[in-house]
Amino acid sequence: MNRIFPATLGIALMTIPFAARATDTPQREPYGIALEGFAYPYPVHLLPVTNDGEQLSMAYMEVAPAQPNGRTVVLLHGRNFPSSYWADVIKMLNDAGYRVVVPDQIGFGKSSKPIGELHFDTLARNTIALLDHLKIDKTDIIAHSMGGMLGVRIARAYPDRVTHLVLTAPIGLEDYRLYVPPTPTEKMIETEDKLTADGYRKQLQTNYAIKLPPDSITPFIDARFNIKGSPDYPRWLRAFVSSGQMIYREPVAHEIALVTEPVLFVMGADDHNAPGRPNAPEALRAKMGQNAALAKAFAAKMPNARAEVIPETGHLVFLEAPATYKEMVLGFLGR
Repeated sequence: MNRIFPATLGIALMTIPFAARATDTPQREPYGIALEGFAYPYPVHLLPVTNDGEQLSMAYMEVAPAQPNGRTVVLLHGRNFPSSYWADVIKMLNDAGYRVVVPDQIGFGKSSKPIGELHFDTLARNTIALLDHLKIDKTDIIAHSMGGMLGVRIARAYPDRVTHLVLTAPIGLEDYRLYVPPTPTEKMIETEDKLTADGYRKQLQTNYAIKLPPDSITPFIDARFNIKGSPDYPRWLRAFVSSGQMIYREPVAHEIALVTEPVLFVMGADDHNAPGRPNAPEALRAKMGQNAALAKAFAAKMPNARAEVIPETGHLVFLEAPATYKEMVLGFLGR
């Protein structure tokens, strides 16, 4: 017994520094699935909405300019990004006198994650409900990525509420059902759940041709992967997959040319993002994601549209080429 005690004491003493070190650097608490713990650049407000009988909250930022020009811009985010990524664009618009409204759509960011399926028509109604709540009759819309699909649906369903539409690296310029076979929701959930943070970083860099320093996209990765420790993570995951099914099942490519409001496409020359491409037959993959060419073709058919392509930029064009983007967008809105 006496021989065992010193050995046990020695092991205990050896473990004390490691235990102390562990308490010195505690693990970060997970974000909630409404991004609780993830900072936004401006105060966040909540609007109650009812979607398919479900009581939900739509988060939004409303940012007033110091010298108002009497106009409002609504910013519509993409699928893989919290609306906080609009911070520089908010400032750009505020400096030019615009009131800026920045919602997180239901299913995204700091908004509720519904049990029911997501639909562009529902998101459009929610956005109009927000405008009604804020007593905004007409607005300019600047949309990015998946937000471009929503922006088109809003412009088509509520043309009297939209003054200008800026489609920034939009997806949905083609009908992905023509290339990609349908994927069961449970299979998509399984695939997304297996994705790691490193894998997601590579996915963003590959799919979006990002021309930003690696640290610049870390917040997007944190926003997605630091929620995995939340007990509500399965509900977030199902809502995220529902948004992917929405993109696939509810194309807007057949509606874009019918938009009559002034439209500006701002495209990154290197942006060939095409949701679902890895699941398409190999022979069809190269035909997908010719986004700059598609935007030019649409603009040529539309009554009041033009397409601008910024060289050496990818999908996050407003972050990669902010000065050029500012010049294009403010010039267009000032028309």
